[in-house]
Amino acid sequence: GYTDMSILGATRDDAAGECFDKIARVLGLSYPGGKPMEELAQGGDDAKYPLPRARVAGNPLDMSFSGLKTAAVNLIHNAAQKGEPLDLPSLAASVTAAISDELIPRTMEAARRTGRTAAGGVAANRTIRANLEAACRENGLTLWLPPLSLCGDNGAMIGSQAYYEYLTGTRADSSLNAYANMAI
Repeated sequence: GYTDMSILGATRDDAAGECFDKIARVLGLSYPGGKPMEELAQGGDDAKYPLPRARVAGNPLDMSFSGLKTAAVNLIHNAAQKGEPLDLPSLAASVTAAISDELIPRTMEAARRTGRTAAGGVAANRTIRANLEAACRENGLTLWLPPLSLCGDNGAMIGSQAYYEYLTGTRADSSLNAYANMAI
């Protein structure tokens, strides 16, 4: 159900979208950074820049994108300090590949562990969506993805969940403040 859920894995620091946003900012791209990074990545070589893929001890479904963000930002700053050009489409493609390499296997493992026959998400990045489609096909899973127009606004997703919580009687008084890691 919409309000019956448990957390199997989470990000320990920056979310995938935040990673895109922060790298895009350093590159001087517009905010939010996902779409400009996706556009920049077109035609890039996603293997040109070896970027880290994190493994979080204690929960193989948890993710960490801070190391990837730091590695990409350091690469950008080091090239600028040395006056060396960067292949920006390949950098953007390499970042996208690293993020996809974190998200897709964990999604497949979560489906396997829970016995689910479907997977999905709200990724707006076309490469990540295509990789998720391929992984679901390979693993015999039905894929559920909302239209791209509904994937870019976290407020819409939070509002939708709030609606279902409201229907079940979940309420908070006006003293509730923003708390990103509040228990479900």
